[in-house]
Amino acid sequence: MDEGQGALTQLEAHLAQNRLPEIARLPSGRALRETLRVTRGERRKSLAVLEAEGAVWRRVGKGTLLGARPVQGLSTVGGSADLTNPREVMRARLLLEPVLAGEAALNATGSDLDEMELCVVAARRVETWRHYENWDNRLHRAVAEAAGNAALLALLDLLNAVRRAVVWGRQGSKPERPSEDHHSLADHEAVVAAIRERDVVGAAEAMRAHLGKVERNLIAVGSAA
Repeated sequence: MDEGQGALTQLEAHLAQNRLPEIARLPSGRALRETLRVTRGERRKSLAVLEAEGAVWRRVGKGTLLGARPVQGLSTVGGSADLTNPREVMRARLLLEPVLAGEAALNATGSDLDEMELCVVAARRVETWRHYENWDNRLHRAVAEAAGNAALLALLDLLNAVRRAVVWGRQGSKPERPSEDHHSLADHEAVVAAIRERDVVGAAEAMRAHLGKVERNLIAVGSAA
């Protein structure tokens, strides 16, 4: 286990052991570093993973809070989840995320590209599916943030909130971790490469091809459930 993973494990254990209220604000960055005995960089990366997972969110002037980031008008997520299904959610992703990837190719900053590259590299080094999914979620949101459109980002957050509430009846068996040739690893690299090259059409097409594979796999699992 690398130092970054160890810091994440310590932070998860700290949150679980202290049983903080659902809307609690986490201690300051300095307090967390002193409590967990981790570096500033390790704390920041661990919080970023938890944010991508929906365990915490950050608000300017308020710090880091437990739970998923609220979206304006999100009071009906539970009801929306009852009215939709995984196929519809996947279709919505296919309509939205290629647009975001194309916009990211136009607007991504150097720091945006570095964040995407970090996600791509980290996803190849994970030891469990859970940690892969964390980096996967973080990459897709990084692409959306790089698009530079707050309205589209809010739509993605809403869609992700509904997606978390909608599950297939049975997920099927999985190996301990993604295989080295798992399609999403190469797909993500293709998306990021197109964004880095400012290839608007290529980025959108790479994201559409990636999500198309995800959709086919998801439907195959749902059909077997």
